Amino acid sequence: MLKIDKLKKQYKNFTLNCSMEVKEGMITGFVGPNGSGKSTTLKAVLGLIYIDGGDIQIFGKNVKDIKPEDKEQIGVVLSDSGFSRYLTVKDIKDILKNTYEAFDEQLFTNYIEKYQLPTDKKLEQFSVGMKAKLKLITAICHKAKLLILDEPTAGLDVMARNEMLDMLRDYMEEDEERSILVSSHISTDLETLCDNIYMINEGNIILHEETDRLLSNYAILKVDEEQSKTLDPQYIIKMKKESYGYACLTDQKQFYLENYPKIVVEKGTIDQIITLMIQGV
Repeated sequence: MLKIDKLKKQYKNFTLNCSMEVKEGMITGFVGPNGSGKSTTLKAVLGLIYIDGGDIQIFGKNVKDIKPEDKEQIGVVLSDSGFSRYLTVKDIKDILKNTYEAFDEQLFTNYIEKYQLPTDKKLEQFSVGMKAKLKLITAICHKAKLLILDEPTAGLDVMARNEMLDMLRDYMEEDEERSILVSSHISTDLETLCDNIYMINEGNIILHEETDRLLSNYAILKVDEEQSKTLDPQYIIKMKKESYGYACLTDQKQFYLENYPKIVVEKGTIDQIITLMIQGV
């Protein structure tokens, strides 16, 4: 569906070197700290910035060869873009009707009514959550095969986030050939939504793993100075000094449970894994 091979983008104080793939029928998460390269990668995929090297393919075609009819198959939500604040939902519906041949007006209307978005008020009167829902609705209502979402739930409360995640699940259930690439700093969203996750830091992919395996096999070992000296290091990915001793990241939780019954083995959250991957040695 989407394949990025050795993508390079050079700025004055930042270099992006990224390879990743979004497979058909999959939801792929993209995580990392602010400034790590997530938005730069997505903008490169969409042709919004020039790249300095590498190859990007969408639907099996080089991104440079993507035609207007191919672009209609892509739904986009960017964190730093949106509609004019002077437009209404009715205005946006008319724009979409004249932009996308496959625009599903009934589906659009159903979502607007379901989430109680006013059709006659200007967007400047919308809350943050209302604007976020509208952006996602516009992305999925023209039967896109690929969704590219940059922080779609940022700044939303728990209820609003859950509603948007439900919308994405409904989108995927309607067609098994669809795919989503979603960046987010809210790890709990990705844990329940994504099939696999890429982690990026300072422009480089530092980890790619299936979400189920990330949550079941990865763990944080908490050991004191003495325990650290006897710990088998072969399955330790990263280690970080803490006040009590060391926090160690492993992808072989069962090995340490069976062989080191006295050490503390905690299930690692995505946030903890990101922190250890970046700050550990």
